[in-house]
Amino acid sequence: MRDLVRRLTDPGSFTELAVERRAQPPDGPIGWPGYDATRARAATRTGEDESVLAGTATLGGVPVVLLSFVFGYLGGSLGERTGDRIEAAYATALDRRLPLVSLIATGGSRMQEGMRALSQLQRVARRAAALRDAGLPQLAVLQDPTTGGGWAVLGGAADIALALPGAQVGFAGSRVRPPGADPAAYTAESHLATGQLDAVVPPDALRTTLTRYVTALARPYPGTPPPPAPLTRAPLPDTGWAAVRAARAMERPRADDYLAAYFTDLLPLGGDRAGGLDPGLRCGIGLRDGRAIAYVAQCGTANTPAGFRTASRIIRLAGRLGLPVLTLIDTPGAAGDAAAERAGAGPAIADTFLALATAPVPVTSLVIGEGGSGGAMALAAAGNTWATPDSYFSVIAPELAAAILKKPAADVPHLADALRLRPQDLAALGVAGIVSPPPRPERQPPDAAPPADPGSR
Repeated sequence: MRDLVRRLTDPGSFTELAVERRAQPPDGPIGWPGYDATRARAATRTGEDESVLAGTATLGGVPVVLLSFVFGYLGGSLGERTGDRIEAAYATALDRRLPLVSLIATGGSRMQEGMRALSQLQRVARRAAALRDAGLPQLAVLQDPTTGGGWAVLGGAADIALALPGAQVGFAGSRVRPPGADPAAYTAESHLATGQLDAVVPPDALRTTLTRYVTALARPYPGTPPPPAPLTRAPLPDTGWAAVRAARAMERPRADDYLAAYFTDLLPLGGDRAGGLDPGLRCGIGLRDGRAIAYVAQCGTANTPAGFRTASRIIRLAGRLGLPVLTLIDTPGAAGDAAAERAGAGPAIADTFLALATAPVPVTSLVIGEGGSGGAMALAAAGNTWATPDSYFSVIAPELAAAILKKPAADVPHLADALRLRPQDLAALGVAGIVSPPPRPERQPPDAAPPADPGSR
C-alpha cells in the first residue's frame, strides 16, 4: 500500500501523521480469543501495525490529506485504532483546510472488536459532515474490494468517487450476500452505470486523474462565468415556428460541442447517488482559463428524475466547494411517462429549482436548443439566463398547446408565434438575453503586406 501512495503522490511528499496508539486490554475491547496473535501475524506479513495509513502529501503540488487502507492487514477492516487514524486525518484536513483523498480497500468493520468497531462508522460520519460543512472536498478511490461500512461511510459519502476497473464494490461483502445474488451488481462498472460513482479509472491513469481533480478544486473560477458564444452564425428567426425548427435541427451544435469549445479540460461527475443515471445529462467540472467551473448540461432529451437529482447534487456540491456553475439548457421537457412519475419526477424537479434558487455561487445559464417548460426552467438562473439565436424557450411546446386547446395540427405554427418563444421575444419579456457570435476576423486584401515579425526587431 505504501507503494501505491508513492506512485500517486509527488516524490517524497508523503508524511505520516503521528497518532498516539490506543491502549487496549488483552485480545481487544471484547476479549476475542487469539485477537492479539492475529494482529501480530498481520503486522509481520504487511509491515504495518494497523489497517490504514494516514498522512499529508501533495498531488501535482496541491497539498492534501491522504488515507490509504492496507487490505492485507485484517482485510482493511475498521477497528478502534483504525478509527483513531481516520479521525486524525479528518481533523488535519479540517485544521489545515485541505482536501481529503481516501484510497479505500476494506471488508468493513472488524468483528474481533464487536460493536466498538462498528461504532467507528459514527466517528467517521461526524468528521465527514464537519468537512462537508467547512466546504472541503472529499475524494475517494475504490479499490478491490470496497465493502461494508467503509464503502457506505467513506466512499459513498465522498464528493467525488472514483474506482478501479473490476473492483468489487458493495455494502454486502462476497461472503454475506444473499444466495443467488448477481455478482455483476457488486462491481465498480455496475455502480457507475447506476449513478453511484463518477468514473472508473484505469490504474495507469489514476495519478493523472486524481491530480486533475484536486488541481481543479483548488482553483475556482473568479466571479460569474460568461455565457458561451454561439457556435453558429444563425440569424434570429423571423417566426416562432422558425425558432422551433432551428432548435430542433439535427445539425445544430449540442451540449458536447459547447462544452468542448468553452472548456480546456472536462472532469466528469455523474449520477444521483441513489441508483439513477440519466444519459441525457452531462455534469462535471470544467477548466476555463485554468480555473474551475461546475457544469450541468442537457443533451436534447427529456430528462428523468435521476437527471434532475444529479443536477441538484452537482449544484449543491459546487456551492459547498465555491465553484461557479454553468448550465446548458436543451430539452423538450421533463420526462412525463409513468416510469418518471413513479420515480418522483415532481419532487426531483422541485429540488433542482430549490438547489438553483439557493446556490451561494454565481450561476450562468445558456439555452442552446429547446427550452421546454419546467424541465428547462429548473436549470435557468434567474437574472442570468441567455439564449443562442438557434434556440427557443417556451411555457409549453406548440404541439402540446394545440392539444390542450383542441386545435388542429395546422394551427401549431401560429401557436408558436403566439407563445412568443423566439430569443428576441425572450429578451423583450426580460426572461433571457441573446448571445451573439464573436466578430469575424478582418480579412486582409491579397496584396497587403504581411505583419512584421516581432522577433526581427
